[in-house]
Amino acid sequence: MGKRERQAYLNQIYDRYRQSSKKEKEAILNEFAAVCNYNRKYAIRLLSSKPKKRRRKAGRKSIYNTPNVEKAIKTIWLGLDQSCSKRLKSALAYWLPHYEEEYGTLSSADREKVLKISPASIDRLLKPIRNKFPRKGFSTTKPGTLLKTQIPIRTNHWDVTKPGYMEADTVAHCGTAIDGDYVHSLTLTDILLGWTECRAVWCKGAENVLEQVHDIEASLPFSLKGFDSDNGSEFINHHFQRYFADTDIQFTRSRPYKKNDNAYVEQKNWTHVRHLFGYDRLDNQDLVPLMNDLYAKEWSLYQNHFCPSMKLLEKTRVNSKYKKRYEIPKTPYQRVLECSDVPEEIKKELKTLHDTLNPFKLKKSIDAKAKVIFRSVHLSTNPRKRI
Repeated sequence: MGKRERQAYLNQIYDRYRQSSKKEKEAILNEFAAVCNYNRKYAIRLLSSKPKKRRRKAGRKSIYNTPNVEKAIKTIWLGLDQSCSKRLKSALAYWLPHYEEEYGTLSSADREKVLKISPASIDRLLKPIRNKFPRKGFSTTKPGTLLKTQIPIRTNHWDVTKPGYMEADTVAHCGTAIDGDYVHSLTLTDILLGWTECRAVWCKGAENVLEQVHDIEASLPFSLKGFDSDNGSEFINHHFQRYFADTDIQFTRSRPYKKNDNAYVEQKNWTHVRHLFGYDRLDNQDLVPLMNDLYAKEWSLYQNHFCPSMKLLEKTRVNSKYKKRYEIPKTPYQRVLECSDVPEEIKKELKTLHDTLNPFKLKKSIDAKAKVIFRSVHLSTNPRKRI
């Protein structure tokens, strides 16, 4: 019996105990001490003094703790892979029609509450079930000294008022050991729009990586104008230099050991790669086409059309602290529609495609394909070298 149940039991028997005879009081006292597992003297003190009324929690009473509202917000939050409350708030208006299509129509009052709820109220509502155990992985970036002097370090920020300037990075699916062969994920992120595409490659070979860059370039809703990478040997090589030398695409690299130079793509390593495939070791080459099928289809549509992201608008230093101001969270799809440099024909095609999509169906398809991939994952039990 919990504390609340004991207090409720005391409130029920208190008046009867006070009005009973001495013999009846003894029976009530014995029963009260036995049921609540109290010492007899402590039980007498409780029954001799008037029970304290429980104080009401300070502040206004919550209007969002109705079953339908809680279910809708939690379902959409899980569909968005447990995003933060600010991003979830911006996504509710786009996800709610699909939620009603999948789980039933809400009343007008509940629908208004879901759309009206603030990020702070979302945090309070989701607090009991939030995931508080993040995990970290390893970095396998090895400096590519070949042609390093011929590929300039990006000292400016390009013309980031136009789409097409992208940062690139790779993520290793090596588990807890970096020896042997395994799958890598290639990620490209547009600086202005946040549009992100991922592909899987085997062993991070230059030809394989360049092949997937071609595939990503063909799928973008804008032309590629700039390509900025870290100093990894998968990017700093003759294959990339020859390809970009024959095009108008600017090829630059970040400063060594300065991860924040590629901050736009680095922050996608969790949301677009680790959140999907985790930190397990993927050392089966047959997984590459399966992962690319998921990356290029459902995962790209889900992330770019339905997952809002926040962009930093301003960063100012006030004494010893930095004050940051962010843009209202938007999906890359929304930013594409608002961008004047994207042709109207591309926007119409994207809008037509968007109208046919349902995020909940995409999520189910993503989960089904991910299960097939993880059935083929062989986790080695042999001790390996750690870093």
